[in-house]
Amino acid sequence: MNSINRSHIFLSVVQSNKGIIYKIANSYCKSVDDRKDLVQEIIIQLWKSFDRYDETYKYSTWIYQIALNTAISFYRKEARRKVINNPISESIFFFADESTTDKDEDISLLQKFIQDLKELDRALMLLYLEEKSYKEIAEIIGITETNVATKINRIKNILKKKFEQINNR
Repeated sequence: MNSINRSHIFLSVVQSNKGIIYKIANSYCKSVDDRKDLVQEIIIQLWKSFDRYDETYKYSTWIYQIALNTAISFYRKEARRKVINNPISESIFFFADESTTDKDEDISLLQKFIQDLKELDRALMLLYLEEKSYKEIAEIIGITETNVATKINRIKNILKKKFEQINNR
């Protein structure tokens, strides 16, 4: 494939899947500047690995895998520098309008609880909330479907306990 055709295909793939990239950047970065840097880094990593894309997977699976790995690495570097204190601020999980309801409060609490999870667990919940199948999550994260099911079940139990602690106060 010539470089012009390759560039055109790459840009088309990124454009049609840009929501994945921005969702992950929003989940792992607090500040606008960090999100922009992460988006740029994800696109660079996608470009570098574009020639190695395995056509047996969907583009979205490939993008999730690279974007999550890049975001986790980026988050760890930034955390070491103590630049990021709370990785999710304007989260993709937040859907509230200006009037606050119990459901809005629950979503805010869920957002906070997910924010407190380890990087891998946060990635698992992001994909789970995106309604990805265990098979897709396993392909993206690089673990077995059984491991995905086990980890998600454990995370759900942790989140449930946190909600119970809040409701029992």
